[in-house]
Amino acid sequence: MKRGLPFVFALNLLAQSPWQISQSGTTVALRGLSVVNGQVAWASGAKGTVLRTVDGEHWKIMQVPGAEGLDFRDVEGFSENVAIAMSAGPGYASTIYKTTDGGATWSLKIRNPDPMGFWDAMAFWDAHHGMVFGDPVKGRFQTLITKDGGDTWTSIQGPESLPNEGGFAASGTCLTVSGTQDVWIATGGAKTSRVLHSSNRGKSWTAAEVPVFSDAPTKGLFSIAFRNAIEGFAVGGDYKKPMADGPNGSFSLDGGKSWKAGPGLPLGFFSVVVAVPHTKGAYVAAGPLGSTYSTDGGHSWTPLDQSPVNTVGFADPNHGWAVGPKGLVLKYVGKALK
Repeated sequence: MKRGLPFVFALNLLAQSPWQISQSGTTVALRGLSVVNGQVAWASGAKGTVLRTVDGEHWKIMQVPGAEGLDFRDVEGFSENVAIAMSAGPGYASTIYKTTDGGATWSLKIRNPDPMGFWDAMAFWDAHHGMVFGDPVKGRFQTLITKDGGDTWTSIQGPESLPNEGGFAASGTCLTVSGTQDVWIATGGAKTSRVLHSSNRGKSWTAAEVPVFSDAPTKGLFSIAFRNAIEGFAVGGDYKKPMADGPNGSFSLDGGKSWKAGPGLPLGFFSVVVAVPHTKGAYVAAGPLGSTYSTDGGHSWTPLDQSPVNTVGFADPNHGWAVGPKGLVLKYVGKALK
């Protein structure tokens, strides 16, 4: 959606915080994050900014030439050398750039072909096949696919949208994939929050209502994660009222066909939830009020920290990062999340 998230930066690390501050070298808001492995990760943000670490400790800051006015809300890293950055914005401000040499050079692959469009997130099944998702144009969500690692993109017919429905380009995680075919989209802004699912890379779609408050431009689902083709969790709320009570998380045990309110999730607004790889049921959820984790599929949650972040990502139970406002980068140094 074409709404920004006015997070206020008020770093408040707990005495026994599992997050360690990393020097990012920038003060721009960071919203995109892709963790390749325990040492390599990419992050992205405003003013055409992309960051990369190859040792898990030090970050190199780079600005994509010609993209100084763009806001990279999502990034997908495939190795220490190859990454794709997606900017979110009205019309041609939605773009995709790619590097194959660790960020030394970047090439513009596509601008949003529709001046009424607004891209929200992207996700990849593998190094070649991926999808970009954007707000509705003429009653359908924008969806584009690539089969060559992001070098070329093809528009496909997206799912139908409800009045005022859209995605939130808050963390690059309102779109997620699993396996080789499944893809899910989390929406908000309409009368009800929904999850849209395709089991064939966007050739056909189904929709399911989710018990998270919507019915306003600032409310709904902001992020979705699936551990596999069956188990998923979605979070959201109202970013204008981050401390408001109300359902803010839901889980599915049938591939997104039905959703139930998640018990035990701390009250408040969450902009991201991710499944921790190589665990039986661990999730991490986070937002402007801090981060929390679950090791039982989202049935109970334990606070991690009160630092305001926009998104998180993990390579395994021991290695992860979080990024947020004013160039905040945090490295996970806590106990294994399993």
